[in-house]
Amino acid sequence: MNQPHQDQISTVFGLDPVILSASILVITFIVLFSERVNRTVIALIGACTVIITGILTQEQAIAGIDFNTLALLTGMMIIVAVTRQTGLFEYISIWAVRLVKGDPRGVLIVLAMVTALFSAFLDNLTTVLLIVPIALLIAEKLNVSPYPFLISQILASNIGGTATLIGDPPNILIGSATGYSFTDFLVNLGPLVLILLVLTTLFLYFYLGRSLQTSQKNRDRVMRFRPADSIQDPALLKISLTMITAVIAGFIFGEHYGINPGTIAMFGAALLLLFCDFGKSVQVQGRRLREALAEVEWGALFFFMGLFILVHGVEHTGILHMLGGKLIQLTEGDPQTTAFSVLWLAASASAAIDNIPFVTTMIPLVESMEISLGGAEAIEPVWWSLALGACLGGNGSLIGAAANVMVAGLGDRAGYPLKFLDFFKIGLPFMLFSILVANVYVYLVYF
Repeated sequence: MNQPHQDQISTVFGLDPVILSASILVITFIVLFSERVNRTVIALIGACTVIITGILTQEQAIAGIDFNTLALLTGMMIIVAVTRQTGLFEYISIWAVRLVKGDPRGVLIVLAMVTALFSAFLDNLTTVLLIVPIALLIAEKLNVSPYPFLISQILASNIGGTATLIGDPPNILIGSATGYSFTDFLVNLGPLVLILLVLTTLFLYFYLGRSLQTSQKNRDRVMRFRPADSIQDPALLKISLTMITAVIAGFIFGEHYGINPGTIAMFGAALLLLFCDFGKSVQVQGRRLREALAEVEWGALFFFMGLFILVHGVEHTGILHMLGGKLIQLTEGDPQTTAFSVLWLAASASAAIDNIPFVTTMIPLVESMEISLGGAEAIEPVWWSLALGACLGGNGSLIGAAANVMVAGLGDRAGYPLKFLDFFKIGLPFMLFSILVANVYVYLVYF
């Protein structure tokens, strides 16, 4: 990856671009941590400051935005908005409650495991869009706090997404760079994910779910609900499920034909809007479109845009490249030391700056280490360490992964804002423990 020379960046008042870009990022994050300003507003202000101060031109800033991720989110939000009108989410929520006889802690675990499974074979962004509304609905029906459900969805989505090539965006990036297949990811990372899910279940039951208490009256009330009664539009349900299945298949097979998930999601959303009101008047079609667009979490999308530009500014000045170079010097070409260092660096950085742009920056650096480490076989543990650190590190903060921001946005829309520090107090220790387990796993399996 070609890094610009600092003297090629013309900043305001001739300020050092490295110091300036780092300062903007740090100040933005400090304000985010304070939670005194809406996160979308401060992210956009930070992004615009990067452009105004001359660190990036407007064209460079736009180039730094991952429009594939934004398209994926927008398309799936539209699909979820239309599907929600069928009553499918209510059906699943009632089924989950009845499965555990209305026990809130049981529901918490069931939904977390469903999220982990779907995140592995769908992707964690799409999964939280589908499951979080269900979790919030169940919390409302049982009259319990929704926050343990929101937090558990974040933890489970990042862990489950670690297992496969399509589960988490960093894995897609790594798979594209290395040629590792869906099976390669599942075989190498799947066993660790199963171990972490067992540990997560214990954590949810004994710690996060201990505050979930409801009356027998609430449990009896929800147990009287019949799942079949919740289906409002069977015809639309068939169309929606067909389209969701087609989109999932597109995610799995599209990468082999160079079709990005964002394109597949947007195409699926457009087809769903077409077929669900096919033959009806333009007015009816327009009303459906407006209702679907109203459900899109625009605040989260613009937050992502701001975050992408902020991190691209830091990358453009060469800070991340310099840090990677220092890492190579410190490890002195030892595969084991390099793998462990990459694991912890990826986890720490992903918790702070979002794992997608970080992995994008790390890929060429890891590629450059292949010869010094001894070839493709010797560097393989480093690639798996990068995937583990980036995906699991996303649990370290509310902005560590795209799925986290989406869950927070859905909670905020429903009237349950998930505060940065509240999640940080739980997510960071959980992340550090999971990385420690991953470190042991990498050592036992590869060294």
